Amino acid sequence: MSSKLKSRWDTETAEDAAEAARRKAEKEAKKALKLEKARKAEEEAAAARRRHEDGERYAQQSLGVSDEPPSKRRKVSAEPDDDAATSPKRKKHASGTTNGDRDTGEARLLRFPAPEIKPCNSVDDYEPLNRIEEGSYGIVSRARHIASGEVVALKKLKLEGETDGFPITSLREIQTLMAARHANVVNLREVVVGEQLNQVYIVMDFIEHDLKTLLDDMPEPFLQSEVKTLMLQLLSATATMHTNWIMHRDLKTSNLLMNNRGQIKVADFGLARYFGDPCLPLTQLVVTLWYRSPELLLGAQKYGTAIDIWSIGCIFAELILKEPLFQGKSEIDQLSKIFELMGVPTDEEWPGWRRLPNSKSLRFPRTKQTTGHLLRSKFPLLTTNGVSLLSSLLSLDPSKRITAEEALKHPYFRDDPKPKSEAMFPTFPSKAGQEKRRRLNSPSAPMRGDAPQLFGEVGLAGRSGLFAGLDEEEVGGGFSLKVH
Repeated sequence: MSSKLKSRWDTETAEDAAEAARRKAEKEAKKALKLEKARKAEEEAAAARRRHEDGERYAQQSLGVSDEPPSKRRKVSAEPDDDAATSPKRKKHASGTTNGDRDTGEARLLRFPAPEIKPCNSVDDYEPLNRIEEGSYGIVSRARHIASGEVVALKKLKLEGETDGFPITSLREIQTLMAARHANVVNLREVVVGEQLNQVYIVMDFIEHDLKTLLDDMPEPFLQSEVKTLMLQLLSATATMHTNWIMHRDLKTSNLLMNNRGQIKVADFGLARYFGDPCLPLTQLVVTLWYRSPELLLGAQKYGTAIDIWSIGCIFAELILKEPLFQGKSEIDQLSKIFELMGVPTDEEWPGWRRLPNSKSLRFPRTKQTTGHLLRSKFPLLTTNGVSLLSSLLSLDPSKRITAEEALKHPYFRDDPKPKSEAMFPTFPSKAGQEKRRRLNSPSAPMRGDAPQLFGEVGLAGRSGLFAGLDEEEVGGGFSLKVH
């Protein structure tokens, strides 16, 4: 029998074949476009050469450049002419400008403001205090500026393993930090260097806490009014980044710093980068696993700002629960936890999700019980508008996720309780600043046993109330009060 049996692993459908054909056509179109761009570049270069040659010929003609000596030399001295007093005409300087009422007798040079280029300051201007933490792209320490006495945060960039020059991740971090100026984004002060080529430091404002450590140390989670204030600040900073075409790509509670004035600051821009429209293929290995969106887990090569919005939804849930929402041990386990709470997507809810690279190698349950989210049962104390905002942030389809600007206008922030004022936030001891929590020496609870017997005379020093001024009492004709 010559009939070819179809393998049970061959799951390619007509839709997949059409998708493959579309990708092939797109590849050929890109190749043709590249050739057309190269041809246009050659034509523009040739035109530029011709314009340059024409400009040189015109300049020679206008300046009168010739091999023959000039018949009459032009006077270019700034000294006054002898017949200037008798001549009614105004004098001209060597620069060719007419000297009007103010005759200074010298040429003037026009100056235009320009950015000054100067070397970086030295890291020796800062006194190291203590080390805070070490991340994937740098080591953060606390330091004091010797001249001003200000306490700052120094981030030493990891350059030891680099062989191709300055790493692109560090350049992106510096560039995006300079572009994303916002009240809720950590402030970049300067870049300083040490004696070695691999000693490059980013100087930023020192912030007392990070949100992850603060949540772990707090006995109770934030109040709803406090959660709203923190979310408004985070969404405002994210909206500014996205407006400036910047994706953070690693939003999580440990990258959100918080000071003792109720303000949070987005930090750690090591994975941040600029994006465009249409978006080009980007790396998939971004965002910490617990805050990674489902399209990244399924292998999407093109993504946008929706991955930051998913991370914000996870942070929103963590502020309420006081623990991360999805704590997967691997990519598959993370997907399982996401679909367990948010439901397995359908083709109507998320069109094209089955064509993502990793979705074909996975099997998903297809029952009605596995569709639809269970956020109401997970967050029973959250208001209806709160659940609506959370479901919009954690939408499985990235195209249906709410944007940061739209989330700022969500009715959840107008519900009671209203967002708390930043000045009313509680303060906490800073671990990064090596502050210790103060504990009051309050008396312990009484132990079992007989009540103690009191003996002796109660001292009069420091008495108040009924016993105040007992020594100055006058003994009258009736009775006197004695204390035993």
